[in-house]
Amino acid sequence: MPRTTGLLTLLPLMAAAASAQGIQVTAGASPYQVFQRDASNRAVLRVEGTADGRVVEARLIAKGLVIPGFDWKQAGTIQNRRFKAEIASVPTGGPYRLELRVAGSPAVAAVVDNLLVGDLWVMAGQSNMEGVGNLVDTPLPSALVNSFDMTDVWVAAEDPLHRLVDAIDSFHWRRHPEKKNERLTGEALEKWIANRKKGAGLGLPFALEMVRRTGVPIGLVPCAHGGTSMDQWSPALKDQGGASLYGGMIRRVKAVGGRVAGVLWYQGESDASVKAQPMFKQKFVDFINATRADTGLANLPFYYIQIGRYINLSNPEPWNAVQQAQLEVETMLPNLGMTTCLDCDLDDGIHVGTDSFRLLAARVANLAEGKVKRGPRPVSATVEGNSVLVKFNEINGHLAHKGRLNGFTIHDAEGKMLEVVYRQRVSPKSTDTVELLFGGKLPEGARVFYGYGKAPYVNLEDTLRMSCPAFNMAIR
Repeated sequence: MPRTTGLLTLLPLMAAAASAQGIQVTAGASPYQVFQRDASNRAVLRVEGTADGRVVEARLIAKGLVIPGFDWKQAGTIQNRRFKAEIASVPTGGPYRLELRVAGSPAVAAVVDNLLVGDLWVMAGQSNMEGVGNLVDTPLPSALVNSFDMTDVWVAAEDPLHRLVDAIDSFHWRRHPEKKNERLTGEALEKWIANRKKGAGLGLPFALEMVRRTGVPIGLVPCAHGGTSMDQWSPALKDQGGASLYGGMIRRVKAVGGRVAGVLWYQGESDASVKAQPMFKQKFVDFINATRADTGLANLPFYYIQIGRYINLSNPEPWNAVQQAQLEVETMLPNLGMTTCLDCDLDDGIHVGTDSFRLLAARVANLAEGKVKRGPRPVSATVEGNSVLVKFNEINGHLAHKGRLNGFTIHDAEGKMLEVVYRQRVSPKSTDTVELLFGGKLPEGARVFYGYGKAPYVNLEDTLRMSCPAFNMAIR
């Protein structure tokens, strides 16, 4: 069925109301729009349109009552039947009903409903951000979470958030080897939507978790596309606009007002190859820097997910190298945070499962709130007797695991795994340290890995369930 909710079925009625009784809203605030709050937790609502008269007045309603300080007052002047209206200092919250009238008339002439003031989050990357979880037991929508869908229309947010086939930006359209990309419309689009079985992702669980914790409304800006590489996200393609992923993302940021709270990023699987992996780290850093420059948001937060499991045994080295690069990038630039879903369940051979997105959402929300530590980060690996002691920082509480601790391996200088570890445990002497008990003697240049391979079983986390990322480091 086409994406609709009880709220969305009211859109035609709202559109009719917005053009009634002498005022027509043609730009600016639209139903379900989320406005990015500023440092004082307020926003400016702007609308444009046509009207008869000299002055446009506006008021704001919430839960059927006029908001104190926002009763009828002048919002803009009319010149040559055109006006621009502005309602300043609107507090974080909503949903709000914006009512407009021509001064001197007692009748409401136009309405824009379900407006929110809160935080906007861009969702970018490849399939695990696009969302390929099963569309089963997906989260229920919230009146405080909306989405700027890929047709550039604000809607109540519900899974699936990403719908590539009829997006405004042509990069997302279906590809054919013998003809131009094709945008689905009409009956073909309806059939595609009706047959969709996958599409649950991180965005909605993250937004709901943030609303639960803070009460601040959330607007999501989905921009991800499955199977895409850092080259396809290159800032050098910006001038192609919506024919490129980067150009389309920047265009959409501008379309929602130019200011957002941050970027949620999940990508790297497509760069985990012998050819692409060596350049991945620098390309990722360049992408972050360019996004901040091109949005004019120098301190724009980036919260990203280290690539997780892939049920594929071939050539694990580039996969682990991308994971290591992602860990290293976290310390190279300000306002970055990484978490991992290496311990999450999958809904197929590579895609995070719908149920695990709730856990991942809580981890990303921890980063976004900035009130807790990022989770266990390796500091050192040293030999003491017949143990390798792996010390961690950034721990909330203490190291923890369910069941027998697993995920650590020791390798020689050439990368070959050594079958020497017979027990892994959190040190009984220090809850920030893991002990790897081994037999024999370690060779020169030995390294410790956590999460080696493409499909490891790992379970180290802290007491807030912030999980340990995949890593490798030299044993000293």
